[in-house]
Amino acid sequence: MKTITNQEFGGERPLYCEHGLRLENVTIHAGESSLKETSDIEAVNCRFEGKYPFWECRGFKVRNCLFTEGARAALWYSSDLLMEDTLVEAPKMFREMDSLTLRRVRIPNAAETLWRCSDVVLEDVQVQKGDYLFMHSHDIKIDRLDLQGNYSFQYCRNVEIRNSILRTKDAFWESENVTVYDSVIIGEYLAWYSKNLRLVNCRIEETQPLCYAENLVLENCTFGPDADLAFEYSDVQADIRGSVTSVKNPRTGRIVADAYGEIILDSNIKEPADCRIEVR
Repeated sequence: MKTITNQEFGGERPLYCEHGLRLENVTIHAGESSLKETSDIEAVNCRFEGKYPFWECRGFKVRNCLFTEGARAALWYSSDLLMEDTLVEAPKMFREMDSLTLRRVRIPNAAETLWRCSDVVLEDVQVQKGDYLFMHSHDIKIDRLDLQGNYSFQYCRNVEIRNSILRTKDAFWESENVTVYDSVIIGEYLAWYSKNLRLVNCRIEETQPLCYAENLVLENCTFGPDADLAFEYSDVQADIRGSVTSVKNPRTGRIVADAYGEIILDSNIKEPADCRIEVR
């Protein structure tokens, strides 16, 4: 493997079509497509300032690096990425990618990030300003994600999340086959129109959660006092610890809680209108 150490590059395609290359303490200045159409790349202690450095890259490792805001859209149409201990300040990262693992990565400006990706692993990742995170992505495993950003996980499939804090409204809309364990989800209109969502040992906060859901399962979950008007028109099996402020017109299934502030069953309820709402 060729090694480049303590050098600086800029402009258009300075390392285009390189294969089997290790970069150490390298700076990529303003320009475009510095490492496009590459494979078997390692970048350690590097700084990326230019646009689109890793497009069409197959097999690459990024450790202890910085992607500045100017390095927007840095990783698209690529596969087999391992990124560790890296700060990503640029938006619109990780698009149309397959097989990527992020460990101990911080993304403080994560707008429109992780779109149309598959086979994704996140471990100990912090995301801020992460609106529309994971749009149209699938086959995702997450442990210890700290997320601030709305509209996350929309249209996602086959997702497993553990030990996370998700501050996000309109999360999991039209998602399918999602399981969340031991996590806190804060944000209104949670998981409307979802299919096969399972929440285990989770805390749910803010208004109108879990409506229009199909095959919704809650196991040993708790609701905040602002999580009102829950389960409207949903097919639900729910075991809730503590009280629920209000339940409105669940379509079918069974809900068990320790107490309810209000149960609303009115003329707008939808068939089969046979959900059992029980006190433990």
